[in-house]
Amino acid sequence: MEALALEDWSFINLYFLLAAVAVAVNCEVNGLEPLPRVTENMIDSKPEEWDLVLLGDMFYDEHLANRLHRWLQMCVTRNRTQVLIGEPGRAQFESHSIRKFLRRLAHFELPESVKEENYGLTGSSVWSYTPDQ
Repeated sequence: MEALALEDWSFINLYFLLAAVAVAVNCEVNGLEPLPRVTENMIDSKPEEWDLVLLGDMFYDEHLANRLHRWLQMCVTRNRTQVLIGEPGRAQFESHSIRKFLRRLAHFELPESVKEENYGLTGSSVWSYTPDQ
């Protein structure tokens, strides 16, 4: 996959906004206080003092995955941030060095209609990231 050109980031920002809405709805449905959400690209920035970082389906590009791994490691090292990753098991994820720092917490099979639309992906897992193990 090619690296994204600068002008393509506006398209990516739409996904950040949709993810923020999904988190808000999920909190409401489950009776939880809304979580703070950040819709800007935080990768490579100085990590804030968050207790928890949630991210999903971000390991589709090797370059992005490497940057993300370094940033998550800084979050955990500096702030003891808990990191949970939702990932459908793309090849780039399965072969990335970050895998040795992950512990699977849950696995979910995709419905048949979703499997047909997702290029052979059949499930998704939630992982805990622990780089100090």
